Amino acid sequence: MSRQPLFTGCATAMITPFDEGGHLDLPALDRLIDMQLENGIDALVACGTTGEPAVMTDDEWSEIVRRTVRRVNGRVPVIAGTGSNSTAQVIRKASSARELGADAQLVVTPFYNKTTQAGLIAHYRAIAASVDLPIIIYNVPSRTGLNIQPGTLFDLMGDEKIIGLKEAAGDAARAADIAALCGDGLPLYSGSDELTVQLRSIGSLGTISVLSNLLPAEMVRMTHLDLKEAAGIQLRLMPLIRLLFREVSPIPIKAAMSMTGLCKNILRLPLVPMSDENTALLEKELRRLGIL
Repeated sequence: MSRQPLFTGCATAMITPFDEGGHLDLPALDRLIDMQLENGIDALVACGTTGEPAVMTDDEWSEIVRRTVRRVNGRVPVIAGTGSNSTAQVIRKASSARELGADAQLVVTPFYNKTTQAGLIAHYRAIAASVDLPIIIYNVPSRTGLNIQPGTLFDLMGDEKIIGLKEAAGDAARAADIAALCGDGLPLYSGSDELTVQLRSIGSLGTISVLSNLLPAEMVRMTHLDLKEAAGIQLRLMPLIRLLFREVSPIPIKAAMSMTGLCKNILRLPLVPMSDENTALLEKELRRLGIL
């Protein structure tokens, strides 16, 4: 079974900019969206993990999705993060995302209460049956404590509303097992910037990236050039990629973007700004790369 992909190349898991008062900085969001589009991005994710949705109100979440959809105006797909550890809450958010004009939803595996593999199948099937909005499954066990198994993905890929997997377990061999089992039936996207090229080599269609908040053109090239050229870009950027995950994301990417004037270095608790030591290392690397 072959599945038509929503996008190929690079989707940016966008940060949410806040102002000095801790409110949504909507003019900054508009500028960030425009920068992404001008640099050829293939898709945008609004309110994914990098966008800090866990500390947003429902109204703020809706405003970010609405604003992103309107600003993009159909030029690339917009994917809304709807994930929760409550299936009913995912369904409510998915319904809202569909009404707001999102093209698809990114649904992380349930966290904290977690579930069994049978529960994961029931969770995703319930969402698919309830809302007419395509689903990209998001596997990130370092955050959720739950790892969706290849066999579970094989069972789920028969649902026409499940259109992809963002795989962020950080394990290229595991990703290869998924690709071998599911083939073209489940479009695969890297969710780990350090594995973008490695996963392309086993058939992934691209990446859902944190780094592309800062360097969209470079990440687009990494996901469209031939593998040898793409590997050269990834190797050059590896020290920066490591620094962008030295503390919990989006702490480092917001620090980097604030240094370049793209947004203010403001996060919502419990996240706090990057440590002075790591900030100095990040600034040094940005200067080495000529970004500053």
